[in-house]
Amino acid sequence: MKKIAKFEAAVNGIMAVLLALMGIFIFTNVVLRYFFNSGITWAEELSRFLFVWLVFMGAIGALKDNNHLGFTSLVQKLSPALKKLCFFVSNILVVGCLWVLFEGSLKMTMLTTRTLSPATGLPLAYMYAVGILTSVGMFLVICCRIYRGLFVQGAIDDLIVLKESEEEINLNQVNKGEISQ
Repeated sequence: MKKIAKFEAAVNGIMAVLLALMGIFIFTNVVLRYFFNSGITWAEELSRFLFVWLVFMGAIGALKDNNHLGFTSLVQKLSPALKKLCFFVSNILVVGCLWVLFEGSLKMTMLTTRTLSPATGLPLAYMYAVGILTSVGMFLVICCRIYRGLFVQGAIDDLIVLKESEEEINLNQVNKGEISQ
C-alpha cells in the first residue's frame, strides 16, 4: 500500500508541476504580448505539450480514484457472482486497450525521435512518450484493482462504485432523515 501511495503522490506531483508550468508560460506570454507587443515564441507550443502530458497523467489519477465514466446502473443490479465477472471482464478489456495504447505510443515515439517540433526544437518523441508512461501507469492501477478483486473480501462492491450526483446524494440523505430540506 505504501508503494501505491508513493505512486499516487508522484502522479499528483507531476500533474501539479505541469499545471504550474503551463500557467506560468501562458501568463507570461499574455503579459508580454499585451504590454510589450512581443512574446516567447516557444511558450505556446510547450504549453500545448504540457497540457497533453497533464491530460494523460490525469487519466491515471482518474482511474485510480475510479472517476472515469462507467455504466454501472446495470452492474449494480446483478448478483455478486455476475458483478465479479463483469468487473474482471471489463478490466481485462481495459488491459487490452492499454496494450494498444502502449504499442502505438512506442511505435510513434520511435518514429519521431529525430523529428523536431518547430518552435522548441524538442523531439516529438517526448510528446508520444507520455502514452507509454500512461499505459504502464494505468496497467499498474488495473493490476492492483484485479488483485483486490481476487483476494480482498467485499472489494468488488468498493471497486464498482456508482458516482452519484450531488442532488441524488442530498435527496438520499433527506429521505433517510440525515438532513432537513
